[in-house]
Amino acid sequence: MLDGGGRIDALGATLFRMMLDAASGRATRSELHGYGQNEFVPWQIGAIT
Repeated sequence: MLDGGGRIDALGATLFRMMLDAASGRATRSELHGYGQNEFVPWQIGAIT
């Protein structure tokens, strides 16, 4: 997608299928690599000293 290859409708269909898979219970890449829901955290988890 980032390299400019592919048509916008085909890329949109691919993204939609990926979202449906994740919503249906298929593990996402972040879950497979052990990040889970902590992949993006804009603030510090826990107490800051």
